[in-house]
Amino acid sequence: QVQLVESGGGLVQAGESRRLSCVASGDILDSYTIAWFRQGPGNGREGVSCISTRDGMAYYKDSVEGRFTISRDSASNSMYLQMRDLRPEDTAVYFCAADPRNWVCLPQVGVYGFDYYGKGTQVTVSS
Repeated sequence: QVQLVESGGGLVQAGESRRLSCVASGDILDSYTIAWFRQGPGNGREGVSCISTRDGMAYYKDSVEGRFTISRDSASNSMYLQMRDLRPEDTAVYFCAADPRNWVCLPQVGVYGFDYYGKGTQVTVSS
């Protein structure tokens, strides 16, 4: 079973960038489909981005397409979410996630519920 711990959240100004990190332990992250979710004030948790283990293609929610980049690093057993041009509506708790199933990330469709989540890191974007 994989355990996930996020870091990198904080308070930023609109237009700035931020990189979130997620370190995995207990298993090799390369064998998992990975994703980032977020939950804004008063909202449910939504999938932001994921990487398919089938073809390595990435999915991005429309509102973050072109601004966010998901990646993984085998050497550090970690995943990242690089966020650029942040907006107040990006304010949320961000969760990294992993799942052994490869169908939970469909680059042309979206991201489904994952089995394993971190506890989250708060990102607040001020205008």
